Amino acid sequence: MAGTLTILSTSDTHGFVSPTNYVQRHAALPFGLTRAATVIKAVRQQDPDHTLVIENGDFLQGSPLAYYAVKGTGHFAPELLTQAYNAVGYDVGTLGNHEFNYGADYLAEALDTLNYPLAQANILHNDHAAFGEPYRIIEKAGIRIAVLGLTTNYIPHWESPDHIEGLTFADVLATAKHWVPILRQQADVVVVAYHGGFERDLATGRPTERQTGENVGYQLAQIPGIDALVTGHQHRQIADHLFGVPTTQPGYRGEMVGRIDLTITKKGGQWQVTDSAAKLLPTGEAVPDPAITALMAPVENTVEDWLDKPLGRVAGDMRITDPDDARIHESPYIEFIQRVQMAATQTDISGTALFNNEGAGFGETISLRDVMTNYIYPNTLAVLKLNGAVLKAALEKSAEYFMPGPQGTVAVNPHFIKPKPQRYNYDMYQGIDYTIDVAQPVGQRIVVLNYHGAPVQPKQELAVVVNQYRAVGGGNYAMFGADLIIRENQKDMTELIADYLRKHPVITAQADHNFHVINSTNQNTAED
Repeated sequence: MAGTLTILSTSDTHGFVSPTNYVQRHAALPFGLTRAATVIKAVRQQDPDHTLVIENGDFLQGSPLAYYAVKGTGHFAPELLTQAYNAVGYDVGTLGNHEFNYGADYLAEALDTLNYPLAQANILHNDHAAFGEPYRIIEKAGIRIAVLGLTTNYIPHWESPDHIEGLTFADVLATAKHWVPILRQQADVVVVAYHGGFERDLATGRPTERQTGENVGYQLAQIPGIDALVTGHQHRQIADHLFGVPTTQPGYRGEMVGRIDLTITKKGGQWQVTDSAAKLLPTGEAVPDPAITALMAPVENTVEDWLDKPLGRVAGDMRITDPDDARIHESPYIEFIQRVQMAATQTDISGTALFNNEGAGFGETISLRDVMTNYIYPNTLAVLKLNGAVLKAALEKSAEYFMPGPQGTVAVNPHFIKPKPQRYNYDMYQGIDYTIDVAQPVGQRIVVLNYHGAPVQPKQELAVVVNQYRAVGGGNYAMFGADLIIRENQKDMTELIADYLRKHPVITAQADHNFHVINSTNQNTAED
């Protein structure tokens, strides 16, 4: 006797329920939970008794809708967002790293609103699973399926300490090695839902990133007893087999649904997995689920109105038409963000990033929509006490974003684009004058570094403001760390930008071009 068990998954939807990135009002883009829900429903209707649906984390943060549920009503209102996830019909979920961004109290309230159970094994409080149960046993037509939930244990390297106080993030591999043999005794099928990705090339085993433990999917798949591996975190699109284990990773914002089909055969009175297949189901052409769309219409309309609230005006041009160029030649938008950060922390050196290529900068009128679709993360600020050598090391790390291009041009290092876009890990600085020469070897590219008109000395002490993610070393900035933080501003940047605009309702678009990115094999690229 044989049958097929289908495992569907979403991951890293980041609160994008409707098919919009909110840059424009009520856009219709090829992603979103409502489109994913339609795809899930169509598959599940074919064989509902043998279909398992998993929500794999990073759903509470990322979209203006998600932010509105935290900040927009004057009190926590997670149900405004989670009602959409409840309507999908998940069998089980786990946590992502961004679930912690708004603090423990908000996370607890949000989880209380979910109508599906959590499985989370490696985040502990007093040596016990802190969120629900380590695993869930779900029965589908007499088949017992164990779902073990795991989350990247690298969270303490990014998250504000007060958001994770009292929690221990146990090693993912050690946790899996403990639980998988136990689950093999209790269930017919063992599925691991891991909010983490792959640290190595799936075909060659070659490391694709620094081996920090953030992503251990390649090693995880080698643990005996796992029948299917659902992954996320990296926003990659993956459907493959690794050491015989089918695995998926369905991208970002609901652009894909992961699908794993397991052929289940009953032998000697026991079910066994005898074959498998993995693929991704695109959602871009799916009609958004009508019921969830209708459910969410009132709050989505409210959010769109909220985003249109004007905050200030621009004298000049603060738009970004070419994001790649804006990272090479300072844009007025980036200089504005630097000024906000410096004003909020009483510093005169600031670092920030252009996080992705969707932000368009500011037009003549600045709305909350403009702020939130350009500055997309709920970052707070931290001031680091650095010496000149550490600052230079950070600039050298940032300079890795570039590489020499053809005919003496400057190009983007493909490592920052694939397998996961990491444009947010290239920082630009204000308050210092510096030059990156991409023709020089990595680690020796900062050929000019001045502060107040004089060269920065290796032991010179400087106060530098960056976002909290970067301050604690996020993005592999190992030269930074919590021990270097001398003060913080606990307001997130959306609020700080709004506060700045209230004090300065008209801002002037300006850029002093304090940094240059050149390829010295072509001296004509040195300046505008």
